[in-house]
Amino acid sequence: MSLTYPESIGVGLLQGVTELFPVSSLGHSILIPALIGGHVQQDLNMTAAKSPYLAVLVGLHLATALALVVFFYKDWIRVVRGLISSIRERRIQTSEQRLAWLLIVGTVPVGIAGLVAEKALQAALGKPVPSAIFLALNGLVLLGADRLRRGGGGRRRAGQQIAHTPGVDPAIESDHRITKLTFRQGMWIGAAQVLALLPGISRSGVTMSTGILRGLNHEDSARFAFLLATPVILAASVLKAPELLAPENAAIRGPMLAGSLAAFLAGYVSVRFLTKYFENRSLTPFAIYCMVAGIGSAVYLSM
Repeated sequence: MSLTYPESIGVGLLQGVTELFPVSSLGHSILIPALIGGHVQQDLNMTAAKSPYLAVLVGLHLATALALVVFFYKDWIRVVRGLISSIRERRIQTSEQRLAWLLIVGTVPVGIAGLVAEKALQAALGKPVPSAIFLALNGLVLLGADRLRRGGGGRRRAGQQIAHTPGVDPAIESDHRITKLTFRQGMWIGAAQVLALLPGISRSGVTMSTGILRGLNHEDSARFAFLLATPVILAASVLKAPELLAPENAAIRGPMLAGSLAAFLAGYVSVRFLTKYFENRSLTPFAIYCMVAGIGSAVYLSM
């Protein structure tokens, strides 16, 4: 098996978009090659023996995480500053300090689950039909979160834009709203990422859905989801980095670098678009897409 430059760039663009859109990057990385078929399916089959595809996906995830770091660099400066001051002063008082610890308690559950179960789950379920079924279930989760939020009379309905204070950075305003969460709520929102170990379940989708059900609006839940995803994706990529350096993967490093660049650019454009989109729009269009694509793919691939 080999990996061509067009295949790697195509997968990079796909990964950069679907990692951040609430539609599951892993599910699409499995389903699209299966639907295309032929040599593409052979080259991009993560369950095949000695397949380079999984190693390539590690590099693409790292590139997407770097795009998140670049886009939210001001936020991460505040988070690091808050963590350092919290440790030094032995208190959690400011919004910067609370946000830092909310991200920590939200990251621990998925970090432990990933170390314990990720490889087993992907080996057992990383096939086209299960991925399609989970993609459809992902759509139900998104739709359910939107419907329950509307029925619960939350602080803001989809389509209503938040009034920002003139002269105040909207990102800082969002951080203040997010830090009204309790640490228990932050842990549950972060723990929802564990479901993304199932191919077809979106990390950003389930995190946003849980955030919405815990009282966040769409804009703040998306922001918190992207911040939570960054350390998880970075850590997973670093842990798997030795796979990229293995001698058997030397031939794919060129295509992988090209794909990583595509993933970085696609990820940056995606997060820029989504942070604006969720200021006044809902998860419903993504829910409908996931259900239609998931059910359609499952039926087609089962024939």
